[in-house]
Amino acid sequence: MDVSTIKNPKFLKKMPVDQMIDLAKDIRSFLIHKLSKTGGHLAPNLGVVELTLALHKVFNSPEDKLIWDVGHQSYVHKILTGRGDQFDTLRQYKGLCGFPKRSESEHDVWETGHSSTSLSAALGMAVARDLKHENFDVVAIIGDGALTGGMALEALNDIGHQKRNMIIVLNDNEMSIAPNVGAMHNMLNRIRSANKYNRAKEDIEYLMKRIPAFGGKLASVAERLKDRLKYMLVSGVFFEELGITYLGPVDGHNFEALIDNLNYAKKRKGPVLIHILTQKGKGYKPAELDEVGTWHGTGPYKIESGAFIKPVAVAPAYSKVVNDTLQEIARKDDRVVVISPAMVVGSKLEGFGREFPDRLFDVGIAEQHAATFAAGLATQNMKPVLSIYSTFMQRAYDQLVHDICRQNLNVVIAVDRAGLVGADGETHQGIFDVGFLRELPNLTIMMGKDEKELRNMIFTALHYDRGPIAVRYPRGNGLGVAMNEAPELIPIGKWEVLREGHDAAVLAFGPMLQVVLDAAKHLESEKIKIKVVNARFIKPLDHEMLSELSQSGMPLLTVEEGLLDGGFGSSIMEFFHDYGDHEHIIERMGIDDCYVEHGSVGELLEELGLTSEQICVRIRKMLKEQNPKNGIRKVFTS
Repeated sequence: MDVSTIKNPKFLKKMPVDQMIDLAKDIRSFLIHKLSKTGGHLAPNLGVVELTLALHKVFNSPEDKLIWDVGHQSYVHKILTGRGDQFDTLRQYKGLCGFPKRSESEHDVWETGHSSTSLSAALGMAVARDLKHENFDVVAIIGDGALTGGMALEALNDIGHQKRNMIIVLNDNEMSIAPNVGAMHNMLNRIRSANKYNRAKEDIEYLMKRIPAFGGKLASVAERLKDRLKYMLVSGVFFEELGITYLGPVDGHNFEALIDNLNYAKKRKGPVLIHILTQKGKGYKPAELDEVGTWHGTGPYKIESGAFIKPVAVAPAYSKVVNDTLQEIARKDDRVVVISPAMVVGSKLEGFGREFPDRLFDVGIAEQHAATFAAGLATQNMKPVLSIYSTFMQRAYDQLVHDICRQNLNVVIAVDRAGLVGADGETHQGIFDVGFLRELPNLTIMMGKDEKELRNMIFTALHYDRGPIAVRYPRGNGLGVAMNEAPELIPIGKWEVLREGHDAAVLAFGPMLQVVLDAAKHLESEKIKIKVVNARFIKPLDHEMLSELSQSGMPLLTVEEGLLDGGFGSSIMEFFHDYGDHEHIIERMGIDDCYVEHGSVGELLEELGLTSEQICVRIRKMLKEQNPKNGIRKVFTS
């Protein structure tokens, strides 16, 4: 079957199982071929083909609400809801989103990108349904990794309390991005079969109803018997004790078992959890054999060999530089420990883990716990490094405020994926952290211009003993600069001038500096010389250099790969205001008040106007405003 021609999932209602088996093969072949060109989340989607088909056969989307946790396993859902013909544009600029997107389809009822949100959203929809006296099913599909997230556990607690009619499909493939960890994961491993328990429980309830009520003693004995049977036959008692009916485990690649259990769950009153066992990467041998999460999300690859198609890197990835620097320092200082919330592979920390297995802590999808765990370590004179993506750090904000910064603890926060990240889109762009971090007392924030400076910053951060310090670094590879033999300390709060000039000054940090330097070369050909400053400390600002810039009278431009509101440029304007310089020409370039969708970083920078050409345009405009023909100086404040 040509799956790209599917318009909606209604045809599945009458499709027999043998034809669904063939359709599953066609969908896997489609995904393997399409994603070999575009890249994307291959393994998660190969694992849920039968499950997604069964869900759309049993339920009526969009009337019934299918909510995909995280959303990286929603490709099959997108195919079945009429978007197969757009897969050539998957995760491409202006193309098909790699996650559920409400503006894309009425079948996408919830947008995700971060884990563990589906259960809370599903409960909200179920409550709204009941209050409005409507009649539809609500189904949340959540992975075993996402179930360990604190938000999911909070939701389970409330779901068991409210006892609304809703279905939780637990997709258990023993993996999130990398192999799962923790007690919840170990509990799921112990669960084998609840079918005997479910049948026996129903038999006991039937017998109890037929026994005449001649005394509370017999009823009490029967109730205890039912409870003991529960503990003997199923480890799923955890969910049962929360008030959630447990079904499973169910073979997630067996259509008859899936359809039977989903139909049974529809008939039950109250919340039901169906434990589905799937194989991540099923149908493509390289993905099936992956034990570390390499095939969770990929770039283009060769189908026959499974080899990834990547440009030859001339420099190491920034994440790898951080790992290597941490290993280097940890060999001399046994107080250095690293904490990751389920992103060991994504942040390239495998090397540290191999050398120091007792000092790398993968705490699972638990960013809040990770932050406070690091704080606890710091109180005991350890040197904890919290390695966390910018986008996931948002989830631990209270812990940063309350537990780390308020107590002024020596925690190093390694902020991976800072800035634009490209194809993962608006849920993953690291464009907010400067705004929400710079307002925190006691926190130092810095970002290097290249991999050499990043290495020095990690070294500096681990030797800093006056409170928490955040080191930002982007996704992707470095610039290929020569590395110093030994890392060096950087003076806290001191910027550096990369290029002298007297006509205007530009402040930038991180990858934006290369864009600014390109602009400076273009402007020099027009006899315009701009001063380029590496504002590597976002906080504290270099007050001495800013005072000199104020006295120079040169127009000042800030450039940042982040939100303008509350960002670095705002802090510069605040300084000039407090300094008493209210007439200085200051302009800011960055990202306006919006979420940035998916596309390559280059395409996104072009759309946002963060290019060397646009910097040149802005500098020329500022110089013209400084020297108007009528001699009147116009002042800009934003």
